Amino acid sequence: MEHETIPGIGKSGTFSWGRIAKHMAILFVLLAVWEYVTATGIADELMFPQPTEIVLSVWPLYGSPGIVWYHLWVTMATVLAGFVVGTVLGIVLAALVGMSESTRRYLQPYIIILEATPRIAMGPLVLAWLGFGFGAKLAIVTLVCFFAPFVNTLTGILSANEPQIELMKSMGASKWQILTKAMVPDAMPLIMAGIRLAMASALGGALVAEFISSNDGMGVLMQNLTAVLNMPAAFATLLSLTIVGFILYRLMEMIEGTVVFWQNDDGMRRASRRREKYWRSL
Repeated sequence: MEHETIPGIGKSGTFSWGRIAKHMAILFVLLAVWEYVTATGIADELMFPQPTEIVLSVWPLYGSPGIVWYHLWVTMATVLAGFVVGTVLGIVLAALVGMSESTRRYLQPYIIILEATPRIAMGPLVLAWLGFGFGAKLAIVTLVCFFAPFVNTLTGILSANEPQIELMKSMGASKWQILTKAMVPDAMPLIMAGIRLAMASALGGALVAEFISSNDGMGVLMQNLTAVLNMPAAFATLLSLTIVGFILYRLMEMIEGTVVFWQNDDGMRRASRRREKYWRSL
């Protein structure tokens, strides 16, 4: 059965070679201009190496023995650990604050004060408390990833469907049932948006943590390369981080599209096909 005519669901975006060709042409022009201005001395080649030199520096970084792999692993471990801890803490604490008026009254102001405090400024304090190493980096990334899930989850819970909640209360539903069956489903789009923002911030937080409190990781590698003015390798490392950040962001978009499927056309089509398959099997 075809689903193109389902009311309210438009056709999904199609893959376009023409669009890709246009983007590649723009990229090629930008790289050509960059190559020209550095080769002719308009821009300082020491600070802005030619794109060809950046490409040639990729092999020493990723080839045998490939010095970047260890640092990339360290950074990704920090990113994922801080993201998970910060996100879980933010969502759980927001649920507790949202469910209890007294908890919200006493706890929320302190969380707002902590949010207003620059995380970068807390770096030296974190170092004094936890020293150099993974613990300090984990704490900094956790702080960076905490607030977006907390704020979005709390906003979603406080804006849940009030008539539905009152109906569940009148039927004797417990607070846990109201939270899991009414509030969380209503808040899920905002929760997933907060999780996506946390992931987008996690990589930057990990790099900042490595700049101030680490002996390894991609941030340290960038510092070491720029210290010896190996700018082509530094730009190649930056490009690697850009690609990693893009992959992480797209991955979170895919997860969000799957979890909050009713927010996009493709998700609704998949749900419609699953329902159709289920009813046909009866």
